[in-house]
Amino acid sequence: MWLIDFILTPSPLQAVTIISAICALGLTLAKFRFRGLSLGSTFVFFAGIAAGAFGLTIDSQMLSYAQSFGLVLFIYALGMQVGPGFFSTFRSGGGLLNLNSLGVLGLGTLMAIGVLLLGWLPIAETMGVLCGATTNTPALGAAQQTLIDLGQPDSAAALACAVTYPVGTVGVIIVIALMRSWLKKHDKSVVIEPKEEAHIVSFHVCNPAIIGSTLNEIAQLTHQQFVASRLWRNNQVIIPDSTTRIEEGDRILVITRKQHIPQLTIFFGKLDEKDWEKKDIDWNSLDKTLVSQRMVVTRPSINGRRLSSLHFRERYGVTVTRVKRAGIQLVATPNLILRLGDRITVVGTKEGVEHVGKNLGNAVKNLDDPNLVAIFVGIFLGLILGSFPIEIGLNYPIRLGLAGGSVIMGILIGSYGPRFHMVSYTTTSANLMLRSLGLSTYLACLGLSAGGDFVATVMQPAALSWIGLSFLICTVPVAIFAVVAVVCHKESVESTAGMLCGAMANPIALSYVNDIMPGDKASVAYVTVYPLGMFLRVIIAQILVMWWFF
Repeated sequence: MWLIDFILTPSPLQAVTIISAICALGLTLAKFRFRGLSLGSTFVFFAGIAAGAFGLTIDSQMLSYAQSFGLVLFIYALGMQVGPGFFSTFRSGGGLLNLNSLGVLGLGTLMAIGVLLLGWLPIAETMGVLCGATTNTPALGAAQQTLIDLGQPDSAAALACAVTYPVGTVGVIIVIALMRSWLKKHDKSVVIEPKEEAHIVSFHVCNPAIIGSTLNEIAQLTHQQFVASRLWRNNQVIIPDSTTRIEEGDRILVITRKQHIPQLTIFFGKLDEKDWEKKDIDWNSLDKTLVSQRMVVTRPSINGRRLSSLHFRERYGVTVTRVKRAGIQLVATPNLILRLGDRITVVGTKEGVEHVGKNLGNAVKNLDDPNLVAIFVGIFLGLILGSFPIEIGLNYPIRLGLAGGSVIMGILIGSYGPRFHMVSYTTTSANLMLRSLGLSTYLACLGLSAGGDFVATVMQPAALSWIGLSFLICTVPVAIFAVVAVVCHKESVESTAGMLCGAMANPIALSYVNDIMPGDKASVAYVTVYPLGMFLRVIIAQILVMWWFF
């Protein structure tokens, strides 16, 4: 039949068809849960292995291309998603996450060295088992290249990695699934608010030292960043600016960072007890002459511009009080760089606020247009970065690889792209689509490439030792540092799970974690530890091979 000939004859069209069918089957199976548990996108990987085991093959170049492009698309989109809040998160706990990640990496490496010293496996097989247990193909490539440079056989490394890769993939998921309830009971984490988070407070002016001073003079004395939204005086409400002089008895509404509130209380005199953080406050009822409105930056020409350069106060008599970005309320300081998708709160007259809306765009539907330039430019730069040879005194230069370079570039463009007027904003649904498409394609190709020899290799006696050792190298460090992170370092279960997935360079496990845990803490933790972990694993793979022979 023509259909059978079409499926069995390698061609570009046949490759796309097979990969699509594997993805469709795997994602369909992912919807089924057993006692509330599902392996999610991991089923795509298993569907690929089953297809390969049944003899389905596609053109090797198409397979390599689709696998690489899928991984790059997933990793880069993930980096762009967490980029806007990455560095603030890193400053408020990322160091500890990386410390735990290094513990996972170090313990697994020591276990592999123990395997070598005890003579259980030769160096090539050990490196394959280590790379498979940690699902790290860039490290495998580095180890193989070092073996070739030293004139040693390398084929056993690839075979051991192919057999143990599923073990590494599922091992992390098994540990998280089994330990999740126990970790939840011992989760004593404290939610740390980002230092940039804006808070709304009001003060009664009763400090004689500032009476008659302008807001600008007070700001210079305190060196604390704040924005004055409203000022009540003699039963009237006015919008203050930097030249407004403070009088005794004034009541002033201020937006500032939480750590600045005690210092500002000293300067103004007394902190008001009213809770301005409640969600049910009707801001427009505070004074009928002023309105408060939230609007969205949708005009590309605003992207990357400083708030002060727009001169909204001088032109329209309004005050920008807050900017919401990536779920975080920021203080609208003059030097704040705006980016597409920012939600801005503006206070002023109705006419002035309307003018500001026209300047910002405030057309939400415009955000639905995909910004593909930033995506393709970022992927291009990420692949160049990943291919750049880094000389650190070894016989063979190390490289970050396509995954390491892509995630770093995704983070950089997501965080700093607007500074260079690059539109890096993508809607949550668009980003999720890119990530899901990339991950599914990657898993389908990975399973298909491993499935052909999987059954025959697993039946060999040596494969049993590979599987057993890889399971230990994968699960023991993950289980130990899951306890260390949650119990000793007071990390949340979500951040710990993401850290473990990133330490093991395991996007499949991350997909599972995102399916069972709410929020994006796991994804943020993943990309926080992924670059350093990937970089060190590539180095360690080369050092171990050279150490063994020298």
